[in-house]
Amino acid sequence: MLGFDFFLHAGLLSRVYSQPSPFLLPLDRAFAYIPIGYLSFLIFVIFLLWLMLKLKLQGWKQGAIFGFQVGVLTWGAFSIGLFSIATIPPTLLIAWFLGQAIELGIGGGVLGHGLTQSNFGRLFVQILIFVIVLIVIAIVLQNIGFAQAPLITNGN
Repeated sequence: MLGFDFFLHAGLLSRVYSQPSPFLLPLDRAFAYIPIGYLSFLIFVIFLLWLMLKLKLQGWKQGAIFGFQVGVLTWGAFSIGLFSIATIPPTLLIAWFLGQAIELGIGGGVLGHGLTQSNFGRLFVQILIFVIVLIVIAIVLQNIGFAQAPLITNGN
């Protein structure tokens, strides 16, 4: 989830975040709050794991499908709620909806696969490689001009 999140926000959506918006925090504050955003991932992973254990779901495919379904339902509801009360641009809202649904699908797939394993070493290495590859892709997108690298000025 972390690797895809970096790819999505630092790569594909970076131009949106660099535009002034009454909805989004300034970049320096947003970067300071990134750990809080990642705490939300932990909560979602715990929620997914709890549901998957209750429903006895295992395997990467079952986990990925279930995670994606949970992502569509939760982020669909969040998106509709945000649209009704906030100044969020519709394109950003749609991108968040799709991105978070995909992230939860990835998380569900990893959890489902993990539930079938007795040794997590190989799974950890696979996850680490996936995260590194997506971070590198996001950085490449910034360097070739497709994505905009953020300039943080610390409010000065």
